[in-house]
Amino acid sequence: MKAPELPKFKLPAVDFKALREEFETLDPKDPGLWPLLPRVVILSGLFIVLLVSAWWFGWNSQFDELNSKAEQEVKLKEEWLDKKKQAINLEEYRRQLVEIDRSFGALLKQLPNKAEMEAMLIDINQAGIGRGLQFELFKPGSEAMKDFYAELPITIKLLGNYHDLGAFTGDIAKLSRIVTLNDIDITMDKGGALAMTTVAKTFRYLDEAEVAKQKKAAQAKAAGPGKGDKK
Repeated sequence: MKAPELPKFKLPAVDFKALREEFETLDPKDPGLWPLLPRVVILSGLFIVLLVSAWWFGWNSQFDELNSKAEQEVKLKEEWLDKKKQAINLEEYRRQLVEIDRSFGALLKQLPNKAEMEAMLIDINQAGIGRGLQFELFKPGSEAMKDFYAELPITIKLLGNYHDLGAFTGDIAKLSRIVTLNDIDITMDKGGALAMTTVAKTFRYLDEAEVAKQKKAAQAKAAGPGKGDKK
């Protein structure tokens, strides 16, 4: 059984010639007497012109502003979520800060002050002598100032056997103060003994006056040459 056929509709044909004649006979002083089709066409054209003008002179900038506000809203929501997470984890952050302060204080205690540096150098020297090593060179260099501590390099050259040199490095690591051995070079001298050359670095914390001086120098450097000078 075949499905019933639907009726076919055709668009009415437009007589463009008659439409043009109607436009040519329009009386601009009496729009009320215009035929229906010209009135529809003209009103549609005016409506399109109004839409385009509204878009160009008003809606376009408003849409741009709306998009900008929408992006700003997303950004503010993300910032709010970040701050909410920070508020939720505030106690954990405080606990971590206390732990960091405690760890920093423990590390700071391993740095001697200026008065204790001489004893620190003696400890390094005694560590070598205690292992039966012979010092050919023990030369402290110039201090390098950092933010809150100073770094003192000491060029050392020792003579001895392999096991004593190894024991010396272990003794240095066990000192109560922080000492690092850098640029280690081991060679054999003419007598058959091993010669170890290294740069030992030890550190001390700066006193309040030195810290203040470092901060002042950093501020002067950040300000640039001549900016902090008074005429």
